[in-house]
Amino acid sequence: MKRIFYLLLLLSVSSFSQEIALLKYSGGGDWYANPTSLPNLIKFCNANIDTRIKAKPGTVEPSNPDLLSYPFVHMTGHGNVVFSDADVTNLRNYLYGGGFLHIDDNYGMDQYIRKEIKKIFPNNDLVELPANHAIFQKPFLFAGGLPKIHEHDGKRPQAFGIFIENKLVLLYTFQCDLGDGWEDAEVHNDPLEVRQKALKMGANIINYIFTN
Repeated sequence: MKRIFYLLLLLSVSSFSQEIALLKYSGGGDWYANPTSLPNLIKFCNANIDTRIKAKPGTVEPSNPDLLSYPFVHMTGHGNVVFSDADVTNLRNYLYGGGFLHIDDNYGMDQYIRKEIKKIFPNNDLVELPANHAIFQKPFLFAGGLPKIHEHDGKRPQAFGIFIENKLVLLYTFQCDLGDGWEDAEVHNDPLEVRQKALKMGANIINYIFTN
């Protein structure tokens, strides 16, 4: 019954007002990294995939009941992450209720975030998404799966997920730096084609959320 309630709440909110948010977490990591990334992704999606997302993203803490107001929550940073018991409970309710969390490792988060994900889903393992997963298919095709935006360690980009009843509810992008590619051009001086690739992959994520 609780799951049905949360799902109906999320559906009712997203039906009338598309709004996404940035997760403000504890632990010392820079949750506020890439300040221009979400506004740019929103602008791209509204212009290219017919979304009507509010131009300014929200900011929400993991334990805040307002978390349930957002069909999509984005999380990024370079360092430590700590979820309290209240954070874990609220995040679990959110994800089981139909919410979606995208975690983008901005280089340096991996060793911390994996432990915190395990708190939320102690009985679920992160599963690498195959290149033929729906999130890579439309509206823009990424035949090789998650694209590489920034180079760090010479490792391939990987997209991991947590599934509930065969539905992807948590996406963890690693060795990719999607959020860097969403930022204003002068921040990282990425070529236009790199930024477009990042924005198109971001649009695929948003499209997946609103169509599944």
